[in-house]
Amino acid sequence: MFSNFQDALAFIRGNGIELIDLLYGDLWGQLHHLTITNREFTAKLMSEGVGFDGSSVGFKHVHSGDMVLKPDLATGFIDPFHRQPTLAFLCNIFEADTKERYQFDPREIAKRSEKYLQECGIADCSLWGPEFEFYIFDRVTLKNNPSLSLCQFDSGEANWGDLVNPNGYALPDNHGYHAAPPCDNYFELRDQIVVTLEKMGIPVKYHHHEVGGPGQSEIETPLLGIIQAGDAALLIKYVVKMTAMLAGKTATFLPKPIYGLAGSSTHYHQLLQKNDKNCFYDQEGFSLLSQIAMHYIGGLLTHAPAVMAFTNPSSNSYRRLVPGFEAPVKAIFSAGNRSAAIRIPKYATAPEAVRMEFRPPDATGNAYLSMAAMLLAGIDGIQHQIDPTEAGFGPINENIFDWPEEKRAKIKSLPTSVEAAMQAVESDSEFLKVGGIFDDTLIQTWKNAKLKEAENVNQHPTPFEIENYYDC
Repeated sequence: MFSNFQDALAFIRGNGIELIDLLYGDLWGQLHHLTITNREFTAKLMSEGVGFDGSSVGFKHVHSGDMVLKPDLATGFIDPFHRQPTLAFLCNIFEADTKERYQFDPREIAKRSEKYLQECGIADCSLWGPEFEFYIFDRVTLKNNPSLSLCQFDSGEANWGDLVNPNGYALPDNHGYHAAPPCDNYFELRDQIVVTLEKMGIPVKYHHHEVGGPGQSEIETPLLGIIQAGDAALLIKYVVKMTAMLAGKTATFLPKPIYGLAGSSTHYHQLLQKNDKNCFYDQEGFSLLSQIAMHYIGGLLTHAPAVMAFTNPSSNSYRRLVPGFEAPVKAIFSAGNRSAAIRIPKYATAPEAVRMEFRPPDATGNAYLSMAAMLLAGIDGIQHQIDPTEAGFGPINENIFDWPEEKRAKIKSLPTSVEAAMQAVESDSEFLKVGGIFDDTLIQTWKNAKLKEAENVNQHPTPFEIENYYDC
């Protein structure tokens, strides 16, 4: 929004801005904010930053937690949810003592991965088109204590629950794809979300009702640079949740909130660009893909289990990645096959639009880290000229679940648990550490935290488990 401090200051004075909201994402992908008055927005703040406790958001140990936020002026937007006129900025994170960029700032990690791409001479930039899937519910009840474990979802679109649609327009489960009103109860809410995002400077390609059933929705952006796509991930979650809450509803990006209904993913469309031309396009290639694109696919599928430590880091991630719901469970690529880990969209045939889509990821990952990991895996494939066909990854355009088990077992499987994904990155992390982008400390910090989360989940009995085994 702004190219320099003076322009930002003039906007604040000319538009009656009272407050400045400083936003940043933590290591796990959660949004945080700190609000200052317009009086505190000074040139000194831009050079020295605003101090905060990094130990409280997973960045530092308690004994050395001081860190600094500095606004990225280009990201400025009027926050639509503050009652007082508020200008918001996403921030970069710096060390408090040295004033150097904090090496584990997720935006910095994504930036370093892009710089490494350029230094390798492969491309000038990567472009990313995330698909954000989520559920909107009218009401959610959560209770979890030693004597009661309860999770109840209610939706006016559903043919189950306490708020069954009284007008006969309930959506059958898993038949919601592109549903039109009156079955699509939440189209006006999505309209409001999209208009808000556009006003904030976040472009939207489209929105629609998703396949899962009651309230499942999707918002997709056009192709964006890696930092812009990561910023969009933080802010789209924020806008979706806030808009739903203010409408008396609730939204979740949880990969698998309801058993038996389609889960919510964050597919990443991606391509590389050099001299303003698409490096992935070749008129003579398979599905119009170049050799560079094929090697990129080879690298991403080779390292997919390790990449999924970042793109699918929750126990709930693997409740979604099961057969039968267009969710990938095998490391294969295909033209159009939605059960493949990598899909080549058949409709994207223009030279500038040819791309691939990595389908395992979900919103429990940190978008900046997820994209950095995918990009580094692809770069490794290009550097080592990994042919995905020779590596046994396809293309496979058939439904592999129609195959005999013996034939299907020959295909490389994706992880089926957090523990398996973390074990994969433990044994396959060298591709992440090139150029100092990730390092052992970051990988171990991430791995240990996610394994601890999974252990905590595993130790809690579930209602279904108790119902199954109560009469043992």
